[in-house]
Amino acid sequence: MLKDIIDNNENYQPGLSIDCVIFGFHDNQLKVLLLKVERVDKWSLPGGFIPVDQDIDTAANTVLSSRTGVEGVFLRQFATFGKVKRNEQHFDKKILEYLQIEEEKGKWLTRRFVTIGYYALVDFSKILPNPMNRYEVVEWIDHKEVPELILDHREILDKALDTLRVELNLMPIGYNLLPEKFTIPELQKLYETILDKKLDRRNFLRKITNIGILTKLDEKKSNVAHKAPNLYSFDKEKYDEVLKNGLNQGW
Repeated sequence: MLKDIIDNNENYQPGLSIDCVIFGFHDNQLKVLLLKVERVDKWSLPGGFIPVDQDIDTAANTVLSSRTGVEGVFLRQFATFGKVKRNEQHFDKKILEYLQIEEEKGKWLTRRFVTIGYYALVDFSKILPNPMNRYEVVEWIDHKEVPELILDHREILDKALDTLRVELNLMPIGYNLLPEKFTIPELQKLYETILDKKLDRRNFLRKITNIGILTKLDEKKSNVAHKAPNLYSFDKEKYDEVLKNGLNQGW
């Protein structure tokens, strides 16, 4: 696919790219979707180039959809990264030869690319990581165990996580990360994992209840060792209303 882009680079916006930080929640871990290309030691965030006939947000959704197979999930632009030497020496001669890209055409890849960062929140259980070709490996990795990344992708990931933590005080989180039915302890664990701190159980229940986005179901969680907790779901209409208008509280 990259070779096709190089051969038709006039169809893409010069010097501009997109990188997506895709978060999922599983086994009480905040996961990040990362990919690795053969013959390259470091991992990277999913990303891509921007077609000249596409809006930036549309291109970001295309990257997200191609990697996860889902559409219509939470996706937010959070920062732009454009250090002068951010792309320097990333695509060296050996990599171009391995990808069967002529050195002259490969110069398009070696220029400085300013990249726009997006983060996405997806339901881990519905995502099947999708390699774009036989050269790629795509995996979910715990955000605390992320290996060395290419370029400034560590900086992009850290900025995405910082942004998510700040915005946790401004908007609800969970609709795109949890299954349709969940318990309050599961929702609290999601918040604690993102914030990287413990939250008081009673205060959390009071605050999350006061937001008014939860519906208590006439069901209890099955297959648990102790007293079965109640199951909840999000009231999508109220959730979207709060997402639009914002919150005014901290955790």
